[in-house]
Amino acid sequence: MRARSAVFDVYGDHLAARDYWAPISGVITLLQACQIAPPATRTAVSRMASQGWLQPVTRHGVRGYAATQVARHRLVEASGRIYRRGPTDWDGRWHVVVTDRPGDRSQRERVTATLGYLGYGRIAPQTWLAAGTAPELATSLAALQIGYSAFTTSDLADPQTVVARTWDLTDLAVSYSAFTRDAQQLRQEASSGWSPERAYAVRSDLVHRWRKFLFRDPALPTQVLPPDWPGQPARDVFLEVADQLLPPARIFVTKALAVAGAPSTVEDED
Repeated sequence: MRARSAVFDVYGDHLAARDYWAPISGVITLLQACQIAPPATRTAVSRMASQGWLQPVTRHGVRGYAATQVARHRLVEASGRIYRRGPTDWDGRWHVVVTDRPGDRSQRERVTATLGYLGYGRIAPQTWLAAGTAPELATSLAALQIGYSAFTTSDLADPQTVVARTWDLTDLAVSYSAFTRDAQQLRQEASSGWSPERAYAVRSDLVHRWRKFLFRDPALPTQVLPPDWPGQPARDVFLEVADQLLPPARIFVTKALAVAGAPSTVEDED
């Protein structure tokens, strides 16, 4: 787990009730539980601030960082995808996006990563396909300074073949199956009871691993997925283990932030 990803996970998973703010020393303590050294955490936070994800904010005389509005929007959207309980409804319409030609390799890589995260697969050099319109599409591409045009269609000949050519579902299925086996083992081990710090560290790693699927899984409708798709069983066991570990993990988070000087919240008292 890299420090930048771990910081995002802390803010998205535990800080909504705190207005997405935490003392920097508290963030350092939380990442140390995940074997991330303080210098790496400070560097990650500084870079995220320069990139517009975090901003320095002092509250109650305590120096800390709060998520910016752009980051909060992304965190809420990501949380909805991470903890979604089941497949979403599909109206049978596909969304096709044609981007302008990227100016250089760096911009091309950022466009590819962004559209992949939003569920789009490349079907031609500047042409992308998704099973529905991503609400973040316009703002995400504007931030990359890339123009585009788009349209929706339900007239896609042999969609299963198109899907198989656009996304590597075989490798994704293998990853889902491996994740399910590991999560089932964690579920069994956690039943014996772990300390709050241990529960927090294990849950953070679990969420981090699951969050990677957001960049790989295009969230295709069941109508075009292969039979016995392992995505939903993996989601079910992830949610079960994440729910199981959340109460003790929150105890550790609350203590770490309190020691760092953060005020208590209603959630803490519950």
